[in-house]
Amino acid sequence: MILKGSQRSSALKLAVHLLNERDNDHVDVHELRGFSADDLRGALREADAIAKGTKCQQFLFSLSFNPPETERVSVDQFEAAIEKAEAALGLSGQARAIVFHEKEGRRHAHVVWSRIDVEKMTAIHMSFYKTRLNAVSKDLFLEHGWRLPDGYRDKTRRNPLSFTIDQWQQAKRTKQDPEAMKMIFRECWSVSDNRASFARALEEQGFILAQGKRGHVAVDFHGEVYAISRQTGEKAKAVCDKLGDAKDLPSVDQAKDLIASRMTDKLRGFIQDAEQQADEQARESERRKADLKARQRATRQELKTRQEMRAQAEALARSKRFRTGIRGMWDWLSGKTRKTRKQNELEAAEAAVRDAVERDRMIAAQLSERRVLQQNLRTTRRKRQQRSEDLRREVALYLGMRDAAADNDDSRPKDQRLRKSPRNQPEPGR
Repeated sequence: MILKGSQRSSALKLAVHLLNERDNDHVDVHELRGFSADDLRGALREADAIAKGTKCQQFLFSLSFNPPETERVSVDQFEAAIEKAEAALGLSGQARAIVFHEKEGRRHAHVVWSRIDVEKMTAIHMSFYKTRLNAVSKDLFLEHGWRLPDGYRDKTRRNPLSFTIDQWQQAKRTKQDPEAMKMIFRECWSVSDNRASFARALEEQGFILAQGKRGHVAVDFHGEVYAISRQTGEKAKAVCDKLGDAKDLPSVDQAKDLIASRMTDKLRGFIQDAEQQADEQARESERRKADLKARQRATRQELKTRQEMRAQAEALARSKRFRTGIRGMWDWLSGKTRKTRKQNELEAAEAAVRDAVERDRMIAAQLSERRVLQQNLRTTRRKRQQRSEDLRREVALYLGMRDAAADNDDSRPKDQRLRKSPRNQPEPGR
């Protein structure tokens, strides 16, 4: 399992995030240990109140457990992994909450511990927790026989296309795949050896190289700004060595004006039509997900109600085994009451296991159903992404042809004909 942990404050915000049913198909508060409250918000508020008696600001430790996408992991296996991580972090016995999330056909767990030792009223130190978690994570992969991620076998092979939350939000605004966007920039970077060739490669993909607040950026026809260093994964110094001083480039506003000046109403109409089609497909995808989510939640509630009613009936049947009055006294003296109690406890434990297995089977079936839908959605998303990339290249080609035609138009004023775009800028040092 991939383990990602962090020290946290803001108990209420964390509770809201963990209980978020909008972005998750299903949310299940599996366990609250060591709290007086019986709900997650109350439990984390309780941890916050206890921390007020100390100087600790980040009084919570939050850890996510993400198994491989293709693997089916039971609740018992999740709990065993949690216990192993808890011991490695030195948090054994601390108050904790376990929450399961299901999203896109995958199930993962979030665990939140209170770092405050209530007997000593001090915070447990979390030094080198990332190193400890990496060791636990690697052990879990080996223990379950899962294929180790490349980053665990060789740190130099970590996925260069991993993206930040800012990149994900930017791609979401423009209806792009953040990983695909990063791939475009990395390809442009790899096929170029100076500013001029890099600018040409970007323009072929519908971007204009420009000067941002902190260095080199690219601007697309949506007006979105992309930091070159962040998108390519290169250090700022490496970017400057290859592209030179960004002060020689047009500003972001000038790049936006340049794109706007080349756009025609007809071209804007094509872009708008393509985006409307993408929006309709996205709405259809969301509708299909919402329908499946509602149906699965109804099935889970039905199972929960049925199990609760059966548990009540079975508990009542077991309680009737105890006789009352003189007969009950005789059963107690003869030891029959003790035997009956043990039998009841055994049957209750077996019933709990039976119900848990029943729930796991239902969840596994629903996850499989959700994976099928997710695969279909991914196919649709890839097609939409491909159309978006094709549109961006077509726009770039059109703008380049229109710009070339304008450069050959001798009727324009001389100062406009001599105005250069970023691809015509001289290379640094020339």
